Amino acid sequence: MILSCQNISKSFGTDVIVSHASFHIEDHEKAAIVGINGAGKTTLLRIIVGQLEPDEGVVALTKGKTLGYLEQHQDVNSTETIYSELLGVKQDLLQMEQRLRDMELEMKHSDGDRLSALMEQYNRISTEFENKNGYAVQSEVVGVLKGLGFTEDEFGKQICTLSGGQKTRVALGKLLLSAPDILLLDEPINHLDMTSIAWLENYLLNYSGAVLIVAHDRYFLNRVVSKIIEMDNGNVMTFFGNYSAYAEKKAQLRETQWKAYLNQQQEIRHQEAVIAKLKSFNREKSIRRAESREKMLEKMEVLEKPTEIRTDMHLHFSPQITSGNDVLTVEHLSKSYPGNPLFSDLNFTVQRGEKVAIIGDNGTGKTTILKILNGLETADGGKFATGSKVHIGYYDQEHQLLHMDKTLMEEISDVYPDMTGTEIRNVLASFLFTGDDVYKRVRDLSGGERGRLALARLMLSKSNFLILDEPTNHLDITSKEILEEALRNYTGTLLYVSHDRYFINQTATRILELKNRTLINYIGNYDYYLEKVDELTKIYSAPAEQSEKAVQAPSSRDDWARQKEAQARERKRQNELKKTEDRITALEERSNEIDELMTHEEIFTDVSRCIELTKEKAALTEELEILYELWEDLS
Repeated sequence: MILSCQNISKSFGTDVIVSHASFHIEDHEKAAIVGINGAGKTTLLRIIVGQLEPDEGVVALTKGKTLGYLEQHQDVNSTETIYSELLGVKQDLLQMEQRLRDMELEMKHSDGDRLSALMEQYNRISTEFENKNGYAVQSEVVGVLKGLGFTEDEFGKQICTLSGGQKTRVALGKLLLSAPDILLLDEPINHLDMTSIAWLENYLLNYSGAVLIVAHDRYFLNRVVSKIIEMDNGNVMTFFGNYSAYAEKKAQLRETQWKAYLNQQQEIRHQEAVIAKLKSFNREKSIRRAESREKMLEKMEVLEKPTEIRTDMHLHFSPQITSGNDVLTVEHLSKSYPGNPLFSDLNFTVQRGEKVAIIGDNGTGKTTILKILNGLETADGGKFATGSKVHIGYYDQEHQLLHMDKTLMEEISDVYPDMTGTEIRNVLASFLFTGDDVYKRVRDLSGGERGRLALARLMLSKSNFLILDEPTNHLDITSKEILEEALRNYTGTLLYVSHDRYFINQTATRILELKNRTLINYIGNYDYYLEKVDELTKIYSAPAEQSEKAVQAPSSRDDWARQKEAQARERKRQNELKKTEDRITALEERSNEIDELMTHEEIFTDVSRCIELTKEKAALTEELEILYELWEDLS
């Protein structure tokens, strides 16, 4: 065991953040802390590292072990370059290497006892240097920087000139290179693209120390951790397994707790009713019996009401009108900035009902595509057109469409002036803004709160074509699941950019990967993308230096036509699958009806009616066998 937390409690005023929490982390273990926004995850990390004092309880780190902590936000203003900042983590090895070079020079001019002493010292230091992997220091630093998404031409940038997200990546790189015995990471992937997240997953899986992470990325948690520490209303509970195993066990536990709670409540109500009845008889014997039951109730250990699954955020996207079949057509779209060409000759279409995810590394131009489609950026070349009766609803990750000086009430009423104050309050309440919250200024909201407000505006738009830029940023896992459910049930068309692989897997019917300045089309969700990515990348997206010799990307008309045919085949398969499932359901219901009828005396005593139903049952069974085989082929 490397870290032990015993009976940790912390309150701020009347708000209980952590209550008598106990858990431990074993050597080499990978664990995660999960809970909704505001549950106290960051507070718990800060208590563990000593930035906050607990009201009670003890945090113990095994003697001689080191701890490293990555905070969510970094305020670093160093004038060092990115490369030198990370190389500085290995200062002890750099000094050791310099000492070896100095000794080599000195040995050239030494002899006798001095030379022998130098050679003995040199052998000892060089062995230690080699054991600490000193010869690979520079390649290790370069590997970490590239893994975290920095290109070589960025290595020379000064830290003070970087964005907040870049500073966080630098801090993460320094922490990884310092290799403490236990890593505490607070939202380490917020500023990483999908490639960097996959790199970090592998790095942490192979990390020799222990890791304790706060993260909302369920795909990441499924791959990396083997223990979940859940924070729920101040209570802490430990589950073994990855996130999916935790979610399943949590659902089973919640069901068991609810049954026990409801059964006890029913028993309490029953006993109270019996007591009241006994007292109403107003006889000495009945009163004594009533008092006996009251004492029994007083001794009963009343179960606490289990926390309900959060269903208080109500999100439902419903188009006001149905669009035409062709929702969006993009032809030969290109965009570049000085010294930074993003993409060229992009061609794609989006059909009604499709849910299309655009993925790719940071800086490839994904958000720029969405801004061009919404008129916030101008393309260098090409054109795009929306189809008949298309009404766009746009969600931007920076929430630039929100007005910072307005209150929440004003933000909604100015866009939807026909809504009454009560109607606006009801909508805001369904997005967890209640009471005086509605009079807060937008500028005073957290990132997650602004996201919920933007989703409320989007829901009210009743648009039939939603364009979303990183819609899950700043949302906790529960809110993400509510959004996923709403988008799965959405009957309109969806185009979005996201790096949340679990979210993509749950919502996308098609993926467009922006790579080497072109788009690669995948007809399926994220799991399908992982199956096909190597194969299609080789075919469609040659490296930039070979672009002139590369096979034509799927922007060519022939390839695009083939993709549209494949999409049509997929839609046809889905329709046939739905019809088959509906027919199976109808036949099974009729089969059950026949079984029920055959138990009635007026039926089984009527020979002709029995023969008729038996023949119908046989025909149903035969058709069902055929349909079952068809269903297996289609699915």
